[in-house]
Order: sequence, then structure tokens, then C-alpha cells
Amino acid sequence: MSKKLYLVSLGCTKNLIDSEVMLGRLQEYKMSDDVSQADLIIVNTCGFIDSAKEESLNTIFELHSKRKPSSLLVMAGCLSQRYKDELMSELKDEVDIFTGVGDYDVIDELVAQKQSQYSNKVFLANDEVSRVVTNSSYHAYIKLSEGCNQTCAFCAIPLFKGKLYSRTLESIEKELKALVSQGFYDFSFVSQDSSSFLRDVGIHDGLERLIDLIDSIEGIKSARILYLYPSTTTISLIDKIIKSKKVHNYFDMPLQHISQKMLRVMKRGKGSDKIKELLEHMKQAPDSLIRSTFIVGHPSESKEDFEELKSFVSEFGFDRVNVFSYSDEEGTSAALSSQKVDPKTIDKRADELGKIVSKTTQESYKKELGRVVDVIVDGISDEHEYILSAKRVLWAPDIDGEIYINDKDIDQQIVFGKIYQAKITDLIGDKLTATIVG
Repeated sequence: MSKKLYLVSLGCTKNLIDSEVMLGRLQEYKMSDDVSQADLIIVNTCGFIDSAKEESLNTIFELHSKRKPSSLLVMAGCLSQRYKDELMSELKDEVDIFTGVGDYDVIDELVAQKQSQYSNKVFLANDEVSRVVTNSSYHAYIKLSEGCNQTCAFCAIPLFKGKLYSRTLESIEKELKALVSQGFYDFSFVSQDSSSFLRDVGIHDGLERLIDLIDSIEGIKSARILYLYPSTTTISLIDKIIKSKKVHNYFDMPLQHISQKMLRVMKRGKGSDKIKELLEHMKQAPDSLIRSTFIVGHPSESKEDFEELKSFVSEFGFDRVNVFSYSDEEGTSAALSSQKVDPKTIDKRADELGKIVSKTTQESYKKELGRVVDVIVDGISDEHEYILSAKRVLWAPDIDGEIYINDKDIDQQIVFGKIYQAKITDLIGDKLTATIVG
């Protein structure tokens, strides 16, 4: 009988890629959705913010309580790396193997030897690393780099991920061509700071070179770049995206704030005027989607700063926004600040900004009504067995919304994972409905 593996990948899509690398090294195991039957259990943890840390620990405790005595439980990833000494001491009864962010490609060896290991490096997959892409038959995430050279006051990622380390274009080209040969045609490119790609080796237009590469590969139909950083995003880069044949006008740039004072306190490296110039240029792009992230309640944020942020988000009209409540991260300069915002005030501000974001998101959805757009049909929806679930080709998977396909004007049977033209007919709550027309 084949051995069974139960894997939980927490946190960001960059973590998911590392989880897929572990699956590639453990192909003698059969994936299971029942932890009580699994011989090997892996939790790839997230250590970014307090809620993510709590989720990681709760997952470990829950899975330990359900597993069979003979199984092995592995704790990997960012949280494990960041607090390795404390966790190895406090979770020795729950966890059998501890590892961090440097050993994803040797997970099979650690499991075989029942050995914990923390290499003094950060793993970055290349084209020679076997990987099992999950959750899609047509879309894959591609990691451009690891680490980050930015010094944001609130962020601890460089403390355990280190400085920026980019893959080579040759490595990415080989991986893309291999995935295209397997039937993948839609790609999302990710890193901590994608617009700094190749700057660690002295190349300042690395992302523009990547776009040329994407456009040159036959079989790639659709691509988007996630996590641009304001100080390394240029008008030239935006224009390159707009001119690309395959990279969508999808602009995902976490801003965190817009107040000039707060941008300086948060060490964001770009002034509000320059940020607004970039955003307006993005907004002029045909069929663009602009996504951002903001933090409320960062130390030193005054009522006036927050009111400026609210007005800006409301007036600009972002298509998608994530709102985070500030929380202290050990080792960061923000955590040492003497000008902390009261937790109740932070919660109140998060709620206020969240309501504004809900309105701007609805307005973005309303702009789709009556349009004929390219969609990918993913499968049967959770809503009803006679409704199909789809997304715009422009959109990133899982985060930008869902379209319910409730009718079709073509005779052919709908094939999951294929691109169709659909007319957007209605908006019900936060779900668009559409008819397949071609």
C-alpha cells in the first residue's frame, strides 16, 4: 500500500510554491484529505503577522490531536524558521521534524532520516527542481526571487528571508517552457518585491526583460505580475506592461499608506506625489485592474493621517484593496516606537476603511456589467450544481472574485480550464453572473 501525505500550506502564494516543491520530492506518497490516515503530515507555516502565527500554531495542535501514533508531523516554513529555538523546545511532543525556509528541496531526506534541519540559506527553486503544481490544470505561480532589500519599519520578512536574491532569466525560461509542455498557459509571477527583480545583480530593468521573455514563449496565453514596490516601479515598467501581448494590465502595488508623514515613518521610500503619478499612469491603461494594500494604526498614525488615507482610497477607486490592522513584529523599528495607536482605535479604523473598500470593490464590479470579457471556467460552483464557477482571465486566482456562469449561447459543452467569451449580465451581492457567448 502506498504511503499517504497530508499537507497544509499556510500564508502566501510564495509559500505555496515551496509546498509544491516538497510535493515534488515526495511523489512516492499519495495525497490524502484525511489527516487521521496520513503517514506523513506537513504544515508549511507563515510567520508574517500575529494572526498568521496563531493560525500556524493552531493548525499544528489540531493536526497532532487527529493523527495516528505512527505518523510523522513536520513543521516547516517561515514561522518555524523565525522561532526555531523556542518552537523546537515547546513543541517537541507535537512535532517530529522541524525545518525552516532553506530545505524544501531535501524534505524527502529529512523525512527518511527523521531529522530536523535548518540550513543557513533561503531556498529558491530553479528549473531543475521537481515541483507538483496544485489546485489548477492551467495556472501556475512562478517565484522570481527570495528576500527583500527594502527596510519597511513594520516588516520582519528580511530578518528571516534575508536580502534580495533573484533567479536567472534562463532558469525562469526553462521552468515556463516545462510547464507549458504540461498544459499550463496562465502564470502569476511573485516575490517579496517583484519590481526589484535582478537588481541584486546590477540589472535595473529586470522585470522589463522578464516581460520580453514571457511575450516570446509560445504557449503562454496569459500572465500577471504581483507585488510591485512603489520605489522600484517606474513609468517605463508600466508602459512595458501596457505594451505586452501577454502580460495583463494588472497592477498589484501594496502602498500601505498615502500620508507623506506616514510613508516616511513607515520607511516606504517613495513620496505620495510620486505614488499618485504611478497610479494615474496605471489607471490610463486599457482594461486595467489596480490592487493595493493598506495598514491602519501604524505607530504615529494620527487622526488626520487616517482621514487622508480614507479620502484617498474613496476617491481613487481601487479595484481591489486589502486592509491590515497594524501589529508589532519583533525585531522591527515600528515595534520599538513610543507612539503606538490604541488597539480599539486600530480596530475602529480598520472597520471604517473596510467599509470604504467594500464600496469601491462593488463599483469596480459594476463596471463589468454588460461587457463581453474573456473568462476561464474552473468547474461547478459551490452555489449550485447547475451554475459554473469562472474568473476573468485578467484576474488573479482566488483573490479577485468569482463569476457565476448561469447560461450559454453556444452548442458545445463547456470544458473546464478553457478560455471562453462571456457577457456579464448581473451583479448579485459580490458575485457577477454571465452567459457564455463564444
